[in-house]
Amino acid sequence: MNSTPSPALSHVDATGESPRMVDIGDKDITERVAHAQARLSFPPDVAQSLSDAGFMTKKGAVLTVARIAGVMGVKATPTLIPLCHPVALAGCTIDITIEGNDAVIDCRVKCTGRTGVEMEALTGASVTALTIYDMCKALTHDMVIRDVRLLGKKGGRRDFGSVLPETDAS
Repeated sequence: MNSTPSPALSHVDATGESPRMVDIGDKDITERVAHAQARLSFPPDVAQSLSDAGFMTKKGAVLTVARIAGVMGVKATPTLIPLCHPVALAGCTIDITIEGNDAVIDCRVKCTGRTGVEMEALTGASVTALTIYDMCKALTHDMVIRDVRLLGKKGGRRDFGSVLPETDAS
């Protein structure tokens, strides 16, 4: 173990060995928004089959169920990621578009509080992709979840990424 921790790591103590939840008590309460994206790639024949079937499988309406699961993932983030703070969510939207053989998942999350919602947006995008995988695995296991990333955030000490599109997460 490196005896000199990086000062940029806020979730460990001065020794770098004891994890902790960051104290956000002195932070300003501001509106915070985050936008994350994930992609799920289908084999071309499966993408065509799903498109022809309106994304219905024996398990049900794939995109509808995946959106609901993504919202549930957003809400469960502090339970899944140990050092995340619970936040009072103001809204969440999950948009799924089909681009060629890919399902492109955009998750936007909003709150007013002392900490951001980046992890919630990333979790929502990931859970949505995992749910699409689960609902389609009877057709193929040859799907790839990729490019899970934060596209942008606003609020707090610094903004990141490009200006976020307006969202219904208000």
